[in-house]
Amino acid sequence: MKAFLKNYRQAPRKVRLVAGLVKGKSVNEAIPMLDFLAKRAGFPIKKLLLSAVANAAQMGVEKENLYIKELRVDKGIVMKRMMPAAMGTGHRINKRTSHITLVLAEKAQPVKKVKKAKKEVKKVVEVEKKEVKKVVKTKAVKVKAKK
Repeated sequence: MKAFLKNYRQAPRKVRLVAGLVKGKSVNEAIPMLDFLAKRAGFPIKKLLLSAVANAAQMGVEKENLYIKELRVDKGIVMKRMMPAAMGTGHRINKRTSHITLVLAEKAQPVKKVKKAKKEVKKVVEVEKKEVKKVVKTKAVKVKAKK
């Protein structure tokens, strides 16, 4: 479950501040955090997160089981512009862009569910052992009867 945002027109250094806040959080925690964050990068990252959740929903994964496994902000293209300065000179202005990659993953099953599953497996194994013993006994009786 991935989503990408290419050439977002904000410097990666500024976007990484927001990415660091929500990395590792569950989707249900991250969405309200991004809603009320006073940073410009909050809204595009929220849209990207919702896009990744929609991608996961198409795969049949529930939103409650998802967390942000990876949120990477890489450098995009840099647009170079000139700003007039004193005495006929010019200074270069770099307009930086960001590439944002978001990867969602499913949480592992809670320990309680795993313990219940182990108990059920043990019960099934015990029942199968009893059935095998019955079969062995009946075969042993048949072998004795033939002798």
